[in-house]
This record gives sequence, C-alpha cells and structure tokens, in this order.
Amino acid sequence: MARRPSLKTEELRMGSGNAAEQDLPYRRNVGVMLVNRDGMVFAGQRRDSETPAWQMPQGGIDEGESPLEAALRELEEETGVPRELVRIEAETPGWLRYDLPPEIRSRVWKGRYRGQEQKWFLMRFLGDDSQINIATAHPEFSEWAWLSPRDLVERIVPFKREVYARVMEAFADRLTPRD
Repeated sequence: MARRPSLKTEELRMGSGNAAEQDLPYRRNVGVMLVNRDGMVFAGQRRDSETPAWQMPQGGIDEGESPLEAALRELEEETGVPRELVRIEAETPGWLRYDLPPEIRSRVWKGRYRGQEQKWFLMRFLGDDSQINIATAHPEFSEWAWLSPRDLVERIVPFKREVYARVMEAFADRLTPRD
C-alpha cells in the first residue's frame, strides 16, 4: 500500500510547465478553515471569477508578519470576522504547495510565482452569522455559505482541491460540532 507523504512542505504538481516556470518561487500564503459551532466550514465564491471558484479565506503574508498574524488579518479583511470572534484550534504542521495552472500563471502576481505555499489554521467561529460581512473595503467574495466538511472539497476550484483535501485530513478530528 502506497504511503501518503507527510504534511511537511510538499509540492503538488498541477500540469507540466517549462523549465523557467519550474524555477519560479512559491508565494508564501496562509489559509483559514473557519468552522462554526455545528461543524460547518465557511467558503466564499471569488468575486473575480465567472465560474464556480469557491475557497476558504486565504492571502499573503506581509513583511514582518507571522503566519498566524497574517491569518487573523486575512480573515477579518475577507469576512469581517475579528480575532475576538474566533478560537484558534490547530495549524498544519508544515506548508502545503500548489501550482497555478499555466493558463492563469502569467496573469496572477505578474507571473512572478509558480503557485503558493500555504500554512493553514483551523479557527472556531464564536459569533453568529450576522457578524460575517463579506462587503469589506476590498471584497474577495460575492457570496458565502457554510458547507459540510464532506462537500467542501468538491466545491473548490479544481487546481486547489488536493491542498484542500490535505487540509481536511489535517483537521479531520476537529471538524465536529462544539460549544
């Protein structure tokens, strides 16, 4: 039986790409799996996509910022949820990578990155739905929903699904309803 690689930094190859693309660096990024009291996971439809492109809150790490600080900032910027309304429950032990598809690589981040290398955090939402506001200063999402963990991965844009499956695996023991 084949053994799955550990959750330490791993590369998820999506498509081939030429040698120059293989030499591009990965952009450091954080992701937040926001889970409510019922064990449902927050996902938003990206505003910049006409096709279904759901994802959890995520974004880059600013200079001098820790991954956790970046995750809390991105969560508030994308959902309006401040740090006082979450409890941090877990983080992936390593970084997970994905490659951008070649057809969008040149358009995203001016073609400077091959993909992203992400640190993920599981945060329990302590508020109520009225405290989520995706109409932020720089909106990322056009709509949002609480999804069951079993339905989440299939709703995600295809090139990120493997990373999301690994995040689900890392946090599986904590995806149950809680107070």
